[in-house]
Amino acid sequence: MQKRAIRAVLTLALALSGTATAAEFSTLEERMSRKEFDAAGLGRLSAEELKALNDWLRVNGLAPGAPVATGKNRTPEFYPEEAEREVVEAHIAGNLTGWLGKTQFKLDNGQVWQQAESGMRTDLNLANPQVRIKPMLLGSWLMSIDGCNCSLRVRRVK
Repeated sequence: MQKRAIRAVLTLALALSGTATAAEFSTLEERMSRKEFDAAGLGRLSAEELKALNDWLRVNGLAPGAPVATGKNRTPEFYPEEAEREVVEAHIAGNLTGWLGKTQFKLDNGQVWQQAESGMRTDLNLANPQVRIKPMLLGSWLMSIDGCNCSLRVRRVK
């Protein structure tokens, strides 16, 4: 089933034809709604598999100007335009003991971010730590956590 979903995405990318430069490229997560992403089975890919697929599409597919994911009223979800991506400063609601691979972080501003890289850390015990989430290249985000001198790649899920 997973191979069929990937094959369908790759076929779509080839049908769109053309290649996008790194500056023009949007990942599948940015171009698809959460419902489309899950329906294609892409949510079952590991972070490494999804990165490999996005890297392949960056080089071989998804024509510039293809639509980005939209929510209700056809408005862009989260931060599809690079210019709109700004640093987020907030606190994690509750205690942070670490992360395990797909950990979600609920912030006191109502946003929810999820770990977007593999790896784990379980040696923390921080109460409502302040975090700074800054935009990085190619649509990625880096969350820095006060009190541990640590950071990890995240993606916004709410």
